[in-house]
Amino acid sequence: MNPDAVKSTLSNLNFGNVMAAAARDYQKEVLAQGKAQAASSSNEEVDLDELMDDPELEKLHADRIAALKKEAEKRQALQRKGHGEYREITEGDFLGEVTGSELVICHFYHREFYRCKIMDKHLKALASKHVDTKFVKLDAENAPFFVTKLGIKMLPCIVLFRKGVAIDIVVGFQDLGSKDDFTTRSLEILLTKKGMISEKKKDEDEEDVHDESRRRTVRSSREQDSDSE
Repeated sequence: MNPDAVKSTLSNLNFGNVMAAAARDYQKEVLAQGKAQAASSSNEEVDLDELMDDPELEKLHADRIAALKKEAEKRQALQRKGHGEYREITEGDFLGEVTGSELVICHFYHREFYRCKIMDKHLKALASKHVDTKFVKLDAENAPFFVTKLGIKMLPCIVLFRKGVAIDIVVGFQDLGSKDDFTTRSLEILLTKKGMISEKKKDEDEEDVHDESRRRTVRSSREQDSDSE
């Protein structure tokens, strides 16, 4: 296949279809292995063509594909609202951002504070992993009204919003061992306990890794095509 054809194929892929195809192949392989093992134990042969036409298997495929498409549509809708990335907003954006999503984590920070930069690093890592929650940051010096309104007196300060209402606050590193070297996982656990993010299952983590690997492959292919032009 020539490079132009590869590039065209990659550019036409979408999350829902790719994941649906992967789920279909995976379900076939798992059920085929299960029936093959059962037949082997009873000295019976398995007709793989008959297995592929199994109505129950087809229903599993259809249900899984529908679930994946629904999840993909939900993810895309959230990304249009700014989920999936750690973004800087202005005071003028603040109300629209915190009321526009069910779960919002807003970091009030100061550009010159070292601890604010540490918090930035961890929040950025979590934003791409927990798409259901919106992660934003606001320069406290440029947002005096909301700093006063929310009673913010120490930075870094994370304000947690649910349906537009501030429900909790994380001040400094007090809940993270009061040390600068806390881990992203520690912050993730804290935010999970506060109901702001959900604990991800192992298979979801693996799926995210696979999806990120695929995106890197696409970017790499595009860069190679660009270099060869």
